[in-house]
Amino acid sequence: MNVALSKQRTLETTPPAALGFRMPAEFAPHDACWMLWPQRPDTWRFGAKPAQRAFVEVACAIAESETVFVGVNDDQFENARHQLPAHIRVVELSSNDAWMRDVGPTFVTHADGRLAMVDWDFNAWGGLDGGLYFPWDKDKRIRAKIAEMLGIPRFIAPVVLEGGALHVDGEGTLITTEECLLNPNRNPELTQQEMAQVLHDYLGVDKVIWLPRGCHRDETDGHVDNLCCFVAPGQVALSWCDDTRDPMHAICREALAVLEGTSDAKGRPLTVHKLPQPGPLRIAEDEASGLDHLDSSHPRRPGDRMAASYVNFYIANAAVVMPLLDPAHDEAAKAILQGRFPDKRVIGVPAREILLGGGNIHCITQQQPRP
Repeated sequence: MNVALSKQRTLETTPPAALGFRMPAEFAPHDACWMLWPQRPDTWRFGAKPAQRAFVEVACAIAESETVFVGVNDDQFENARHQLPAHIRVVELSSNDAWMRDVGPTFVTHADGRLAMVDWDFNAWGGLDGGLYFPWDKDKRIRAKIAEMLGIPRFIAPVVLEGGALHVDGEGTLITTEECLLNPNRNPELTQQEMAQVLHDYLGVDKVIWLPRGCHRDETDGHVDNLCCFVAPGQVALSWCDDTRDPMHAICREALAVLEGTSDAKGRPLTVHKLPQPGPLRIAEDEASGLDHLDSSHPRRPGDRMAASYVNFYIANAAVVMPLLDPAHDEAAKAILQGRFPDKRVIGVPAREILLGGGNIHCITQQQPRP
């Protein structure tokens, strides 16, 4: 048997943490960022043209300090190549939609300089029990294709999980929500302790902080990346609402109580930085009318509230790319983030078109860490 092939198979069947791999924090150095190109007409209005312009702005901001790969279906390759600058790499990578955070790999690194990935199972945020579209067959193949392109090992995890459901500090701590990871439409047979063990085995984390639930009306069943994230070891950003009439008022206070009542894997108390909640923001009549309406996809109706959050930003090598969503709060949120990342430039990108699709900047990006 070929020795290299034998080693590859061993890596793919042994949990990565047992081999010394772990998931770095997003604020650690990157080699690249991966994105996908929007085109799905029941997610993105007017043939996705407004969303494509927003994706181009996000890609350009990130590409100032790291390589950006944009995966594109064949029928959109020429259009994407025309819209994206030459230094952004456009590759044919078929998908059902454009949420790379959730359908792409979770990268892990080794102290000896190796890069690998975790391949979670994906069921479109709930499968036939509340999932957002059907089918999701192309999405399920993305991780295997990226592993082939990069020539790296792929650890196939035994659970349904999306990248937006977790954040790590790179020092042994992971933050997530019970609403998502313990949802019956993901892994109904697993207990909280069993799921924590999977996270330890595949990401190398020692402590899991469980927040009760994610943002109000979040289509992903409460992804943590829309509510709370690590900005440094021992420090988190949390979406915050002061309106007692708003359902987010109770949600963010539940999260704050957990965060202030625990410590990270190193025993440090957590410092919480509150980011004001934009809006509330709702889908306008003309925005809903530009969508195709299909029985197999999640409905988007006029007046529906969107799960808007400034926490849904991307930490690039030299920048923080944040969504601009509400003129009443954009500058305040930007100033808070600049204070947390004094060595990076905070770049605001108009992101309502991404929000209309059900997520935001963090949801459409996936960092490839520098080993």
